[in-house]
Amino acid sequence: MDNTQGQREPRHGRHRGEAPSKTAVVVVDMVNPYRHPEADRLATRVSAALGGVTGLIQRASAAEVPLIYVNDNYGDWNSAARELGEKAMGGAHPELVEPILPDGKHSFVIKARHSAFYETPLEYLLDQMGVGRLILCGQVTEQCILYSALDAHVRHFDVAIPVDAVAAIYDHLAEAALEMMERNLSAELSSSSECPLE
Repeated sequence: MDNTQGQREPRHGRHRGEAPSKTAVVVVDMVNPYRHPEADRLATRVSAALGGVTGLIQRASAAEVPLIYVNDNYGDWNSAARELGEKAMGGAHPELVEPILPDGKHSFVIKARHSAFYETPLEYLLDQMGVGRLILCGQVTEQCILYSALDAHVRHFDVAIPVDAVAAIYDHLAEAALEMMERNLSAELSSSSECPLE
């Protein structure tokens, strides 16, 4: 019998100040049925960010960079990636969902609150992958992106925010959130095309 089977890989060294070995692209809350009070306002901004998000997904897939979807379950605890995708495609803006639908080849993490880390296995998954740097894209800049970036920072992950691949509801709050991430969390801000995947 193989004694290594089922054993956990050594924990990544980010807590010990070692340089991160991998980058992961994390797509936040893009599988969305857009059925909430501010959905139409958000959808306009998601439409503008969609090219940046899809570009990152394509680049990550081509370069074999870890790509992880983290998505709200909208209160449905029996849902998985396929079910959430079907509901989103049946929602108000399927044109914003279809280009980014997960293809089943990448990890999909379900969350219930704003942060991608809160009560989810994301940190464990990233450690297993040897990831030390996250590129966060998706929605909403001043909510889930900001809170996920903060939780990543306190867990010693480096954070990059491609500003044309995140969507806000309120522009003035998004501007403040981006400035906060850059100043307080040392996040890298750039365009999606110029955001390095390594």
